Formats: sequence, C-alpha cells, structure tokens
Amino acid sequence: MKILLISLLMGLCMAASAVAEVAGQVTPLMTKELKDIAGKEVVLITVEYAPGASDSVHRHNSHTFVYVLEGSVVMQVKDGPRVTLGPGQTFYESPDDVHTVGHNASDTEPAKFMVFFVKDKGSPILSPIREAN
Repeated sequence: MKILLISLLMGLCMAASAVAEVAGQVTPLMTKELKDIAGKEVVLITVEYAPGASDSVHRHNSHTFVYVLEGSVVMQVKDGPRVTLGPGQTFYESPDDVHTVGHNASDTEPAKFMVFFVKDKGSPILSPIREAN
C-alpha cells in the first residue's frame, strides 16, 4: 500500500514539474496506470490561465484531450485550424502534433480547462519545442 501511495505521489510531482513551461497554474488531479494497455498511463490536470496568458510552442507526445471549464481559450496545432473554445467545448492533440497556439482569449477574464493525457508510463507530459530562427 505504501509503495502504491509513493508511486502516485511521485507521478503527481512529475506531472507538475513537466508542465513548468505552461503559462498557467497547473493542478495535478490523477495519474493512473492502464494495466490492460501495457506501458500506458493516464494523467489528468487542470490549467488556469490568467488574463492574457499564453504558452510557448510545445508537444505532448500523448493523446491529449482538452475540456474547457471556464472562460475561453485559443488553441491550434501545426497545420490545423486556430479555434476559440468556451465552456463545454473540447480540443484534441495527437502524439505527433506540435501545439503552436495556446492562450487565454481574454485580456480581462481568467480561463480554466481540464487536460486528459494518455501517454507512455513515466514520460513527461510536455516537451518544449525550440523554434528555429
């Protein structure tokens, strides 16, 4: 039981540190190994963007599902359409996508969304992309 608790706490800490490049407040909610899918796990977080906040270009190397809880956010992956999402709307990123746009659509109101990752066990949930000059 102690080992399970320690593993869960370590997973939550890894999730929090892996999203340090995100412009918002990240709250880890859950990490769960998918025992029937070898080597895979789910990580669930919330992200809160302050008014006007934005992310740098990054990728997740996972199946990534976004669900907007409050406010509105602008999202885009490379070669995909730019979309503005409000409460109840969703966004998907494949493991091969590069997240080129992610920001709060408002300069005056905060935004909050939930992110659900299906990824390789123990891998980071976010990898910054250094843009070529």
